[in-house]
Amino acid sequence: MKVNAVETFKIIQEKLHNSKDLKSRVVQFFGTELKICYIAEITDNELLTNGLIYPICSYVGQKNKDVYSTLKNAISTIETVDCDSIDEAITLLLSGKTLVLVNKADKILACDVEKITVRAVSEPPTSVVIKGPREGFTESLKFNLALIRKRLKTEDLVVNMFEVGEITKTQIGVVYIDSVVDKSVLKMVLKRLKEIKIDGVLDSHYLVSYLQNKPKSLFKQVGDTEKPDILVGKMLEGRIGILVDGSPIVLTVPFILIEDLQNSDDYYSQPIRVGFIRVLRFIGVIMAVLLPGVYVALERYHYKILPTEFLVTIMNTTQGIPFAPFIEVLFVILLFEILYEANLRMPQYFGMAMSIVGALILGDTAISAGLVSPPTVMIVALSGIIFYIIPSQAAQFSILRLVAVVIGACIGLYGILLFCLFVLSYLSSFDSYKSAYLAPTAPYIASDQEDTFVRKTIKEMKTRPKSIANNRKNRVRRGKDED
Repeated sequence: MKVNAVETFKIIQEKLHNSKDLKSRVVQFFGTELKICYIAEITDNELLTNGLIYPICSYVGQKNKDVYSTLKNAISTIETVDCDSIDEAITLLLSGKTLVLVNKADKILACDVEKITVRAVSEPPTSVVIKGPREGFTESLKFNLALIRKRLKTEDLVVNMFEVGEITKTQIGVVYIDSVVDKSVLKMVLKRLKEIKIDGVLDSHYLVSYLQNKPKSLFKQVGDTEKPDILVGKMLEGRIGILVDGSPIVLTVPFILIEDLQNSDDYYSQPIRVGFIRVLRFIGVIMAVLLPGVYVALERYHYKILPTEFLVTIMNTTQGIPFAPFIEVLFVILLFEILYEANLRMPQYFGMAMSIVGALILGDTAISAGLVSPPTVMIVALSGIIFYIIPSQAAQFSILRLVAVVIGACIGLYGILLFCLFVLSYLSSFDSYKSAYLAPTAPYIASDQEDTFVRKTIKEMKTRPKSIANNRKNRVRRGKDED
């Protein structure tokens, strides 16, 4: 390819449909015309002027064998890429690079003067902690990789970069620790990502269905986090991180269910307290999913097993309610879901007012009007609040709660028991990249119990979890035969 600055720029203009944000400048360098072209909105003008144009115009060194190699010497402080084709040059141009077209050169020079706009580092709203690091990922892939590098100062950290999306050409970063990661799992993940054929990727969750073994399943099969310390902790256990440019959410695989029972706070707190909190979370999840269904089943089929005083209280509060228990609970669940969706999407300053109107005024009015009973409102509200003990699973648990209510109304407690057995057997069949979904409970792995419901001290956790496929057994070197 022989470059003609004017003709090549015209070709680039045509391929970009004469887009008005494509700009150009012309400078002379050792008697040769250079045409500098860039996209205005994603180019740092100050860096373009002081880091590229000024060094070219003020260069006083000797001319090399050709103008192209001399130009690279003149702008040696900027990262450059040699492009062998116009299509490759346009791809880099649209990624924020500035192209320098040199007459009679064999290549096009792409220079890194991209404008980097990074949201200020803040604590992620989905991962609030009392103790521990408060840094969160941003929408910049480069900045997120820097946060990981800051915590993993090792030559074993590997970053694979490639593009996904025929139109958006989104940068994807796959990060892992080479000496720890299971190579067969890594190969599987890279194969699935490289086979993705889609117009665009706007967020990391666009990739989830491609990474899941059962894409149509209700249950979460890919982990996610917004905190660098959580990601690094998972990578140290053998997991693989998947970053997407433009998204603060990092995906992790393999994923097992117990991960969502854990919290980053757990590793910065006393083990005894952590064990109590994890058991509380587990009990809370069971209550959130089953409590409304059990209430309907007891009120409809099994009221004789209730204590007399409690039964009398329920009868007094439900007397005069025009709906059957199932319809009543279903109505309150749908009402709370609608209020939640409205509150979530309402402007911030109206959100608090909406919460007060929905939770207090509407609830109290519905009880006063005799449409619903106080126990029903209390049970459904309690169930909805408990969901957010594990916020990343709230959507899945809300669907399971609805199913449990329907089964409780149709079959009673026996149906709910069968429902629980079905869910457990279904989850037991899951396999997430060589990791059992319910591990280390099913199958039971004794060595992994040190960080399940009870967490031992960091000093005592000397081995990596067998639940996650990895290539290195011990966390700390104790001798030559460690691995």
